[in-house]
Amino acid sequence: MKTQTNILVKTAQLVVVFGMGLTLMSCGEGDGPTNSALAQQGMGRDFVVPTVFQAAGPTFASIQNTVEQYRTALGATNNGNAAGPLQDGRREINWDGGNPNNTATAVVGTPFNGFLVNRGALFTTTGTGFVQAPLAGLADTFHNPTYASIFQPFSPQRLFSPIDSNVTEMQFFVPGPGPDSKPAMTKGFGAVFTDVDLPDGSGPGDKNGNRKASTLIECFGTDGGLIFSSFVPASPGDGSLSFFGIVFGDARIARVRITSGDAAPGPNDDGTHDIVMMDDFLYGEPQPIQPIP
Repeated sequence: MKTQTNILVKTAQLVVVFGMGLTLMSCGEGDGPTNSALAQQGMGRDFVVPTVFQAAGPTFASIQNTVEQYRTALGATNNGNAAGPLQDGRREINWDGGNPNNTATAVVGTPFNGFLVNRGALFTTTGTGFVQAPLAGLADTFHNPTYASIFQPFSPQRLFSPIDSNVTEMQFFVPGPGPDSKPAMTKGFGAVFTDVDLPDGSGPGDKNGNRKASTLIECFGTDGGLIFSSFVPASPGDGSLSFFGIVFGDARIARVRITSGDAAPGPNDDGTHDIVMMDDFLYGEPQPIQPIP
């Protein structure tokens, strides 16, 4: 059972929504095309009410307050590389390797386990791997010079993207050394995106028709079932920033799937393709999965 509602908003200010799997607000700039975001949650015996945070706009300031509020909701303490499990706090990945001046381009295969031990995150993709790079590095990696100017980092310098795909999967584990990584759950996950252009407010009467949302976050439980999904709000125009995050009352997210844009990076970002890059990932402290008695 799903509840779906569309709300149009004509500001580029932050939006914080408390909801029960409701369709959520999104943000557009000025009096131009407006946008909508869709959220849904499966109704079952484990149905709970999540708290949802989202914002979109042309600048860093458009989403900054929402991201800060989300950090507080996840856990005021950033646990960094501390070994877990810890009772509270959050983890963050900003792709800069602890150096805000990092301009190196790093290409890795899939699965990507570089944050498995210290942050409890394992990444896979349907493509060939991932890239962490500044804007110039993205242009080189995807052989498209326009990528050097159409995106904007939230936390400089580097952005993150799958290669040969627009799908990223993230599985949670208890952070810390050891011969075996223990699967874990988190109470919340959020991410920053740049240049989410769709939806752009077009309708059936517009020459473009209905242009579907391009960027989607899906959260799954330990049984593999979908427990929440939502489209990420858009802010049309090059270099915009979008944020979407959810928090549950307890740890129940074992895996996240992100569809970033409606095409794998490579083509021009135009009326045919909405190419999207990712920045900061934020999530609650991973908690070990308890065996069923």
